[in-house]
Formats: sequence, structure tokens, C-alpha cells
Amino acid sequence: MREKIVVKAMNLTKKYKQVVALNQVDITVKKGDIYGLVGNNGAGKTTFLKMLTGQIQPTDGQLNLLDAQSETEMNHVRRKIGAIIETPSFYPNLSIEKNLEYYRIQRGIPGKKAVTKALEEVGLLEVKKRKYSALSLGMKQRLGLALALMGEPEVLILDEPINGLDPSGIIEIRNLLLKLNREKYITILISSHILMELENVASHYGFLDKGKIKEEISAEKLKEKCTNYLELKVTDAEKYAALLELKLNCKDYKVLSGNCIQIMNVKDREENLSDYSALAIKNDIGLLSMDMRKIDLENYYMNLISGIREER
Repeated sequence: MREKIVVKAMNLTKKYKQVVALNQVDITVKKGDIYGLVGNNGAGKTTFLKMLTGQIQPTDGQLNLLDAQSETEMNHVRRKIGAIIETPSFYPNLSIEKNLEYYRIQRGIPGKKAVTKALEEVGLLEVKKRKYSALSLGMKQRLGLALALMGEPEVLILDEPINGLDPSGIIEIRNLLLKLNREKYITILISSHILMELENVASHYGFLDKGKIKEEISAEKLKEKCTNYLELKVTDAEKYAALLELKLNCKDYKVLSGNCIQIMNVKDREENLSDYSALAIKNDIGLLSMDMRKIDLENYYMNLISGIREER
């Protein structure tokens, strides 16, 4: 059965006078994904998320949400989307429960049980009488999630939801997002600069840089590419590279600046590593350093935007 597409951006562009915030972006998010939108500050993440929620309009390109294409249709289906893009304004002297009740009435969500259900989902029901001013940052983030969940959305859009949280708060939000995705099958589109944490939740990634989408990739495919590699610094990288191919039949490597060589998919065993050091020593090439490293999400992104990653 064909997977349902909940977000489809095609050549999406946003310009502010001479500044191009998004440049012909193509993004696809399928039902049930936890889609991690990765990018530095200014990459265009928030601009894209604001387009999804209708806060800003694209200059060019096409956007489909939950099968809706026209702006009128999308405004209708946006009722099925819960979002936290900027910190919601809560009243400091009102309780958790009364803050949510205020927004329930304002948004025309029927039934007071909607508040209770949302608080239960984020683990705040037992402290519903506590004033907003007395909440920790982690609890405030969970209250924001409760607000986003109150309309029982099919899609959650979250811009930096773990920004500023301590480790325990990050774990709380992570577990909550995984629970919502697995138990309620809510599709989640999440941006974050804490890339290590995205690795713990995302099923798919989109890498943005300077308004352009550099790559979309599944977590499974990314894991295959994020392998161990051996990094060597030698006195003659070109000679060493030639010997790698001739003597060790190794073609999965790349030569970087500064006489640095990265050899991919190296097993971290002493007998393997000694082959690479011996290759330099026996051929009168100075071996300045040799380190085993692992490509994580941050390494992968930095290599991607700097253009040194090679397809293998």
C-alpha cells in the first residue's frame, strides 16, 4: 500500500526583498515519520515551518498539506496540525489548567475534556493547579506540547522543542515524542540544532543549508553511512593514497587538505590498524597521527555542507 504523504514541498521559495530565505526547496514527509529538519541558524528551518502553519506565504513553488493544495483547502486541514514554532504566551498567574482552558475557548475546541486529555498525554495532569510562573523550563515545554495536542492533531510541527532544557528535560521531551509517534501514530516534523538528540528520535532527515535542501535521507540509510573511519596525517598523502590502492586494494578513502587521509569502514582491531601504519613506515612516509573516528550526525552534516562528502 502506498504511504500517505502529509507534507510535500516542491521548489518552495521565500524571498524578503534581496534576501532568499528558502531557495527551491523540495521536502517530503510521510505519515508516521519523525522528520528531523537539520540546519544552522539562518538555514531556513523556521521559515519553512512557518509556511506549513500559514504564518507566512511562499514567494514561489508549491506546498501540499494532507492532500490539500489551495490556500483555502490548506487553511481547513491546518486544524489537524499542532505546532510550537515560537514560545506560546501563557499567563504567569494562571494555573496550567486555566491557561489551557483559555486557549481551548479561544480556538473553539469543543469539550472541557480536551484540556484534561492533553495534560494527561504530557504528564501534567497531577500538577494542573500549579501556576505557570512556578513551572520549570521542562514543564513549560510540556505545557506547550499540551497546547499543540489539544486539537488531537495528525501532525506536530516543533521548532527547537528541547532548546535550553537540561538533560533530564531533554529525555522527558524525547520519550514523550516517541510515545506520541508510536502509540498515536502522530507524524512529527521537528527542527533542532542539538543533532545528537535528533539521532535518538528521527526516522528521516532533511538537511538545510543557506535556504537550500542538501539532502533527504532515512535514519536507516544514514546509519549505514555513519561508519567508523581511520584518519591519518602523513607527510605525503598522494603517495600514501597510491599505495593504499596498490598494496591494500583499498578504494574507499578520501584525501583531504593538510596531508590528511580518511579511510572508511575500518574495523577497530589491532591487526587491521597495524597494516595502515606499516604501509607508511615501509615506504618511507612519515606517519604524523592515526586516529579511529566515527561519523555521527554532526560530522555528516558538516561534511555535507562543506562539500567534502563523497557518495559511496
